[in-house]
Order: sequence, then C-alpha cells, then structure tokens
Amino acid sequence: MSDLDFLNRPGVDFSRSGVSRYIQLATLFRRRIEQGVWPVGEQIPTVDDLAAECSVARATVRQALDILEDDKLIKRYRAKGTFVIQQPQEQMWCEVPTDWSGLLLSPEGASVEVLAFDVKAQPVNIQHKIGELAPEYRCWRRRHLRDGRPYYIGNAYIDERLTRKIPHEMLANHTTLRILRDLPGLKLTEVHQTITVGTADLEIAEALEIPLNAPVVYCYRTAVDSKGRLVFVGDGVYRGDVVRLDVKVTVK
Repeated sequence: MSDLDFLNRPGVDFSRSGVSRYIQLATLFRRRIEQGVWPVGEQIPTVDDLAAECSVARATVRQALDILEDDKLIKRYRAKGTFVIQQPQEQMWCEVPTDWSGLLLSPEGASVEVLAFDVKAQPVNIQHKIGELAPEYRCWRRRHLRDGRPYYIGNAYIDERLTRKIPHEMLANHTTLRILRDLPGLKLTEVHQTITVGTADLEIAEALEIPLNAPVVYCYRTAVDSKGRLVFVGDGVYRGDVVRLDVKVTVK
C-alpha cells in the first residue's frame, strides 16, 4: 500500500490528533489535488460521499472545502457540483532556506512590516547553547508578506551594541542575517537553525490569517560573532501551506 493509498483509504481516523478535523480534512483533500487523485478540471465527490468516507459530519467537510475554496483550489457551482481549478504546488512558493546564501535572501515580491520593538529585552527561547549572551538585546517583531498575504511572523533579538548601526529602512527590506552580515566591523562565525513542524495557536492564526490549529513551521536561528558573542537570536513561524523545504544532499 502506498502512502497515497493509506491517506485516501475509507474510514481514516481523525480523532487521534489535536488538530481540528476540518483542518486535517483540508490537508488531505489538498494532497489529493496535488497528487492528481482529483485532477484539475474534474468534479470531486459530493459532501455526502466525503462525509461517509471520512466518518465525519457534513458540516466538517464543508469547513474543509471552504479552506480549499479560499485558497482558490476548487470552485463550487450551484446544481453542478465542486470542481478542481488549480493545483496547490503553485502556492508552495516560500522556500525555507537551509544554506547560508538562502538565509540572506527574502522571497521575490516580499515586504516586511515592523509590528513592535522592545529595548533592553532578553530572549526567552534560546534553542542553541552557543556563544556568550549580550548584556542587552533589542527585539523587533516583524511580519513578512507577499502580495499583501502574510506568510511569516517572528522576533529578532539583536545585540543592543549593534543596533545603532542598523538603518531603519533595512528592517523593512532585508532578513536579519543579511542586515548583520552587512554591518561594518561585524563578522559572523557560527550560525545555527532549527526547524520544527507544529500547529497554529490563536495568536499565530490571527497574525498569519490562517485557521486555528493549521499546520505551521517553527524556525529558530542564532548567530555568534568572532568574539564569541551571541549577537542574534530569532524565533519565527511560517504558514505551513506556502512553505517548501529543499535540502541539497551531497553524494560522496
């Protein structure tokens, strides 16, 4: 049995996860479109059929289809049914960087909002035990958007001693590591990144305009300078429905 066969077999049990059932269904249905089980231009099964297959209420199926319709993957026609109009790969445009050059670039067409900042701050969630903590940090909370659609929100803690050198306009145009790389007199010698998968709480759901418990990708980054100081601590969240993670595998 293939993974796809398993995902699409009747009687899938959605009760063993903390994620809302309609979110799980939306993920399942999106996968069917992506894999061509529901081809573009074809009609998908009725709400009654999907409810019976997945052992859920008809209202739950409708909620899942609402998400796909909002994402412009399907279109409903009165008295005709629901049809697939595009594949979700077209939305998987936000590549989470896994190398140094990627960490310096923002996706094409992206913009950044500075939502808040805090002086004399201290990071509370340091994933990597490297470097010596700075006496004080300045924290910026930023949200990244593409075509007006938010896809990332995060906090960037930067050594307070460096912040005087950062022009405000850079915060609205560049990634934090790009800003630090270009600061005169600063040399980064060690950068760490940890990526995990989870679900959106209420605050994240509102900030990224996604349903509660929708899939998200958590990203933690830290950077140390040549003097062994922890000059940057970052924690952020990407929408799970627009993220692609590409890793180059070196063959020896």
